[in-house]
Amino acid sequence: MCGRLLGTLTGMDVLSDAITAMRAGRPHASRKQRHGAWGQRFPATTGVGFHAVLEGSCWVLPEDGSAPLRLTAGDLAFVHGIAHGLADDPGTPLVEVRQNPDGSWPSGPDTPDDGTPRTLTLCGAYRLNRSRPHPLLTCLPGVVRLPTQGRPLGAVLDLLRTETAHPRPGAEAAVCGLLDTALLYILRAWYEEHAKATNGWAVALRDPAIGRALSAIHHDPARPWTVEELGAVAGLSRAAFAKRFTALVGEPPLGYLTWWRLTLAGRLLREGDQPLRVIAQRTGYASEFAFAKAFKREYGTAPGRYRAEPPLLLGTAG
Repeated sequence: MCGRLLGTLTGMDVLSDAITAMRAGRPHASRKQRHGAWGQRFPATTGVGFHAVLEGSCWVLPEDGSAPLRLTAGDLAFVHGIAHGLADDPGTPLVEVRQNPDGSWPSGPDTPDDGTPRTLTLCGAYRLNRSRPHPLLTCLPGVVRLPTQGRPLGAVLDLLRTETAHPRPGAEAAVCGLLDTALLYILRAWYEEHAKATNGWAVALRDPAIGRALSAIHHDPARPWTVEELGAVAGLSRAAFAKRFTALVGEPPLGYLTWWRLTLAGRLLREGDQPLRVIAQRTGYASEFAFAKAFKREYGTAPGRYRAEPPLLLGTAG
């Protein structure tokens, strides 16, 4: 799975872990050249995706009540779980698009060059396992516009443009890895732009004290952490740490620790064939019985049955 590459991009950090925990299947990219009047409507899903304008301009038309967004060359719109349109003009009728079973979106042929200005777009679609949505992703707004020129994200899009325009041997693996890198850069850019917020994950990621505690949890989830120990990692008293962590992350430290342990356990069950006792040890449970009991309480099903069931996947944007 391409999502596994994310852990090697930035090391053991919370943002990479959050993406890897939710990403599933293979991401998809489509490069489209359009002329004249055109418009598509994408239904709401629980996946995420982006529309990047390489040349020309277009409009993103959210259906969540927010205003239409005009994108010009160098702009990218990141879309999260809302129905939306993509068109040359807000008044152009939209053609409904239905997702393919593999998570890609039918883009159809390029429109013929009729002498009107050209719009060249590059879109990416990511499938997510919606059974364990990480709050880092679920707290995002429905659509976000980001500039890409002169930024690392722009360089990634340039490489994607080349790989999708002139496929060469290894192009599928290259596109897959570049799409995962693009997703990481998109989320990083949004969280950096919102670091001045007063609460929430945008602040938690950049808060030195809470960031150290989150990194410790993600780096060693099997350790029998106490609030006092995590507070010491953060450099705060027990009471001050618990209050600050809860305010920024949205739940108490040990509550998040348990949630992350079981999220990791779900991923290990689905991605490999390790015995339950090994997964129990890796996620901080003293016995297979204690692990199975906690897992069933959280997921509503036994670990073995969860492993056998196909994940519930959806995607968006393309």
